[in-house]
Amino acid sequence: MFDWFRAGGRHLSHFIISMPLYIAAPAMLVIGALDSSLLSLPEINDWLVIMRCHNQHSAVFLFPLFAAIGSVIGCWLLYTIVRRGGQAVLRARFRPEHIERVERAYAHYGFLALIVPALLPPPMPFKVFVACAGTLEFPRWRFITTVLIARGLRYYVEGILAVFYGTEVLRFLRDNGLVILSATGLVCLLGWGGYLLWNRWQVGGRPSHLGAEPSGLAEADSTSAAANPPPASTVSQ
Repeated sequence: MFDWFRAGGRHLSHFIISMPLYIAAPAMLVIGALDSSLLSLPEINDWLVIMRCHNQHSAVFLFPLFAAIGSVIGCWLLYTIVRRGGQAVLRARFRPEHIERVERAYAHYGFLALIVPALLPPPMPFKVFVACAGTLEFPRWRFITTVLIARGLRYYVEGILAVFYGTEVLRFLRDNGLVILSATGLVCLLGWGGYLLWNRWQVGGRPSHLGAEPSGLAEADSTSAAANPPPASTVSQ
């Protein structure tokens, strides 16, 4: 069974690498969607992106984008299935301790809990984050945008590195996953901190009396009213 799987993987890699881009790119959409939703094909997307870009350098401009879009389609399918099925579907697919850990990550870090594992290559788990995003009703378009940006960045970095360093890129990423995770987390935290500071500066820089009447005008109105009392007929009425 394992030999059959390896042979199938070799044929698939040969097909994706050797076919013209207008055939290989749509095939990559299907493979990415299946891998991110119903099937589990570890490292298949990363490997195909690296091999294609290594063998055809011009593919680095478009091929990683198709891999990212395919991954987004698969993640959206899994997100939708679990969101409609609820906790029953989630707990039937994943271990309770993994679910609790991911839910705590969402509670503490928000969208960073999704973007960091989407950026990192295997063996970092990702499907449990996608599934929990569905049960927690993470906003749909924010979910899609986050996964697209993270996966696009990941595949483009892999493709560019493959052009210069060849097929050893995936092994390097896998062996240095902790370092990459730390650096990615630091960059995300710095970006998040800068975003919060920017929002605070925007709110603090606004005048606090925008909705109130200026005091000078109020005093002028009261002085005018005292100097010009209403007619006696109006008062008697």
